[in-house]
Amino acid sequence: MPISLKAIIESLLFTADAPMSLDRLCDMLEDHGRDEIRSALRELAEMYASREGGIHITEVAGGWQFRTRADLQQYVQRHVKSRPVRFSQSALETLAIIAYRQPVTRSEIEYLRGVDSGGVLKSLLEKKLVRILGKKDIPGRPIIYGTSRDFLEVFGLKDLKGLPTLKEITALDDVPLFEQQDELPLDGSSNSVEKQDQLEL
Repeated sequence: MPISLKAIIESLLFTADAPMSLDRLCDMLEDHGRDEIRSALRELAEMYASREGGIHITEVAGGWQFRTRADLQQYVQRHVKSRPVRFSQSALETLAIIAYRQPVTRSEIEYLRGVDSGGVLKSLLEKKLVRILGKKDIPGRPIIYGTSRDFLEVFGLKDLKGLPTLKEITALDDVPLFEQQDELPLDGSSNSVEKQDQLEL
């Protein structure tokens, strides 16, 4: 009985320690066409999504990977006993600037943050969330930085297009209508407001 392409791809994704790109799968599965592999990947992803189990196949960091469901994180952590990735405010600020403005130099980051960012940059490079893209073609040839594939993987992004827009971020600060409340008058006129309310009732 011939082995199905979906079964082969499933085994490769299961044993991979990082997201596998379509290009990588095509190199490994030379007997199959690119469209055939892409189709098998999508069918696999749909199959895992429809069964509503604890794991799913998702497109992340330019490749495909098995992942546990986000809403099961607390249970998985009890088992693997790994601490969730935490970032300081300065690291998040620096990462955000690099993610949205890359390629960017250290001086540009520091101009936007208003503080020295050398230590934070070094830490992000060590964690492989940021990478050096080269040098800017200006006097002094400063190093330019960008985000890495590890950055996409940590934040569960397929690519940089998955970053929220400025409009979406701003919307998080908007107070929903049901949370808005008129301020009570502080000039002793609260009684008249109370009486008006009673009249309207």
